[in-house]
Amino acid sequence: MPHTTTNRAPRSLVQGLLALCAFAALLAGCSRQPAQEEPVRAVKLMTVAVTPFASEPEFAGEVRAQVESRLGFRVGGKVLRRQAELGQRVKAGQVLAELDPRDLRLSVEAAQAQASAARTQRDLAEADLARYRELRARNFISAAEMERREASFKSAQAQFDQSRAQLSAQGNQAGYAVLTADAPGVVTSVDAEPGQVVAAGTSVVRVALDGPRDVVFAVPEDRAPQVRIGSAVAVRGWSPGTETLEGRVREVAASADPVTRTYTVKVAVDAAQAPALGATVYAKPRALSLAGTPVIKLPTSALRQEGQGSAVWVLDPASMTVKSQAVEIATADGNEAVIAKGLAPGMQVVTAGVHVLAPGQKVTVYRDRYAAQDPGATSAPAAAAAPAASPAASPAPAASGAR
Repeated sequence: MPHTTTNRAPRSLVQGLLALCAFAALLAGCSRQPAQEEPVRAVKLMTVAVTPFASEPEFAGEVRAQVESRLGFRVGGKVLRRQAELGQRVKAGQVLAELDPRDLRLSVEAAQAQASAARTQRDLAEADLARYRELRARNFISAAEMERREASFKSAQAQFDQSRAQLSAQGNQAGYAVLTADAPGVVTSVDAEPGQVVAAGTSVVRVALDGPRDVVFAVPEDRAPQVRIGSAVAVRGWSPGTETLEGRVREVAASADPVTRTYTVKVAVDAAQAPALGATVYAKPRALSLAGTPVIKLPTSALRQEGQGSAVWVLDPASMTVKSQAVEIATADGNEAVIAKGLAPGMQVVTAGVHVLAPGQKVTVYRDRYAAQDPGATSAPAAAAAPAASPAASPAPAASGAR
C-alpha cells in the first residue's frame, strides 16, 4: 500500500503542471500583439518649377472650295441621262444631266396652240374695231357701243400677250430639262442616277467651283469665342514634310452643330498653294496657342484622385514625410498636366509610387543603383531636384522599391 501512494503523488503533480502551462499559453494568446511599424517607402521626387508651355492646339480639317454649288433641275421629271462623274472637271455650259423632255414638249405645243387662238381673237377684235370706227364717224352707232368695241379689242390683246408669255415660259421649262454647269469646277458629289424621278430643285450634282479655297474644321464651344475673323491660322498637310501655309479666319459659325455641339471655322488659304480638294490638313489657330507661357507642369504619374478633385504628395524635407496637397488642373501639355492652383516653385512632389503612400508616412529618396555606378552621375538629391529627370524615369523601379 505505501508503495502505491508514492506512485500517485507524482502523477497528480505532473497533471497540475500541465494544466498550469495550458492556462499560461491561453493567456499569452489572448494578449495583444504589438503593432507593426509603417514601412519606409522609397519614392521618386521632382522639384516644382516654372517651365514654358510647349504644345499648341491642333485641329483636323478638310480643304474645300469657298463656293460649292448644289446643281439641280428647275423642273421635275425623270432623269434620262447623267454625263457628269465624280471627280470630273467640268467647264461652264457643259451638260451634266438631262430629263425626259416629252411632257415638257407637249406643254410647249399646248402653249403654242393657245397663243394661236389668242392671236386669232385679237385680229378679229381689231377688224371689228376698225369697222365700228367708220360707223361712229357717220354717227350710225352710239358712243357707248364704240367704247364696248374698244374694250373687247383691249381684252383680246391682253389675252394674246398672256398666251405669248405662257409660251415663252413653257419654252424655258423645256430648256430646263438640260442641266449645265454655271462655272468651271470639279464634281464633288453625284446625288441622282438615270431613271430616278426628281422634284424641282433636288440636288443632282455638286460642283466645287474653281477659285479660292477654304480649310474647314470644328472647335469646341469653349474655344470658339477666342477664334475671331481675321486671326491667323497655320495650316499643314497630312503628309510629313509638307509646306506650312498661313491663312486667315474667314467665317465662324454663328451657332453650334446640333449633333457635335462644335462650331465650324473656315480659313481662307491661297488656292495656288492649297492641297487638293478634300485633302485632310492640320490647322493651328494662333489665337488658341499658349506656346511660351510660363506654367507649372507635372507628369500624370504624380496625380491621384482625392474626393472630387486631384491631389499630389508633397515632401516635408525636415521630417522626410509626405502630406497630401490638393491641386487644380488647367489643361494638358503633351503627356504632362498643367497645374493652375495648389503648387508653388520649390516644392518637392512625389512622381512615382503615389498609390501606396499615406499622410505623414516616412519616405526615402529613391536612388538608382545603375546611375550610382556611373562616376559622372549626380547624387540622388540633386537628381530628384531636376524636373526633367522625373518624367524620363521608368515607374517600374519606383513601384518595386515602394513595395
